[in-house]
Amino acid sequence: MSSTISYFELNKITRPERERMLRRAEDDLEGYLTKAQQIINAVRDRGDDALVDFARQFDQAQISKDQLLVTEEEFADAEKQLSSEIKASLEYAADGIRAFHIRQKPARDWLHEFRPGVMAGERITPLDSAACYVPYGKGSFPSVALMTTIPATVAKVPKIMLLTPPTSSGKVDPATLFAAQLGGAHLVVKAGGAQAVAAVAYGTQSVPRCLKFEGPGSVWVSAARRLLADRIDSRLPAGPSESIVFADRSANPELAALDLLIEAEHGPDSSAFLVTCDAEIAQVVLATLPKYLKMMDDPSRDYAATVLGGATGGVVLADNIEQAYEFINDYAPEHLQIMSTEPEQHLEHITNAAEILLGQWTPGSIANYLLGPNCVLPTAQSAMVHSPLGVHDFCKRSSIARLDKEGYRQLAKHTQRLAHYEGFSAHANAVSQLREEVIDS
Repeated sequence: MSSTISYFELNKITRPERERMLRRAEDDLEGYLTKAQQIINAVRDRGDDALVDFARQFDQAQISKDQLLVTEEEFADAEKQLSSEIKASLEYAADGIRAFHIRQKPARDWLHEFRPGVMAGERITPLDSAACYVPYGKGSFPSVALMTTIPATVAKVPKIMLLTPPTSSGKVDPATLFAAQLGGAHLVVKAGGAQAVAAVAYGTQSVPRCLKFEGPGSVWVSAARRLLADRIDSRLPAGPSESIVFADRSANPELAALDLLIEAEHGPDSSAFLVTCDAEIAQVVLATLPKYLKMMDDPSRDYAATVLGGATGGVVLADNIEQAYEFINDYAPEHLQIMSTEPEQHLEHITNAAEILLGQWTPGSIANYLLGPNCVLPTAQSAMVHSPLGVHDFCKRSSIARLDKEGYRQLAKHTQRLAHYEGFSAHANAVSQLREEVIDS
């Protein structure tokens, strides 16, 4: 493990170097698309047989077709394997996540009288089905099971499926199964990667087709989402983890170094930058990171060292605070932590960040597990246009309207003029005197 930490001065780097810093693992999927398409085709054509083959090939799991779906017995066994402490923590997390998303839930229907006799509004209804994805491999993520299934449950989606790769023993991580039950999943499928996306996009003998796919995943999942965009809605890229810790002159640099490692430990394809305009803070962070790296376990230590010693991680020194804001907004991080004694002063300058954590008592690890706001966040600069996963992502809106006779007459003459101008005679006839004649006849 190298303890060398990358150091960048924004006023000295070239444009290509800056562009490389902004790049994410899923920005270039060309090397994955062809293979992902082959996996998709196999699942489309062979269904469960392909899922079993890929479980053996990619997960080293010897499972049969009748073992693809988690059984009641497996749920019961999983709960028995967990300590009362971990179950209590998952229940505590679920309570907080549920409370936040209940508060987020939009009103079911609304109507407003915009003009006399003119009523218009919206009706909110849940999607018919949703697939929630939970990664497994570099670690297990029961927290993601809660973060994906709970908003779907709050939205009242009637069919909620959870997909996750099997372990080498052909089972599912027990905490993930316990979390899936807490979150309200109706079905759990042992499938990961591109094959999981394909399974719910097309449906197989065991896996029902779904309308929506949500959850973070590898570049293989990102590639499959892109290829299957016309088969299943997949709202946002939620790829490898990325973060920026922004430290102003009032920040504790050792604390900033401690929190910089949170997202860096997810994998070698993660991204993590400390951004500051204070050279002294930058130097303290550079000196402190190797010490904290030594306190980590493998493989997290190697993952974090790889990230922080490469082109997509390390310490960034800005000339001034405006330059720091510009870099942060260009980067549009998945996670942004503002280390400052007065973090709110920076908020108005941050326009692109999926999650913004304020101050020294709000580390990203708490947000990842149980703070309440969703930890499934847009990555790869998509925070410029996308928002965190939430209840609204499992709902759809229908416009509703009603006119009385007075309201109709106000709008009809203007509609008729515009319809004639655009050349639509049926539109015009529908709001002409003919309408009232037919109604009164």
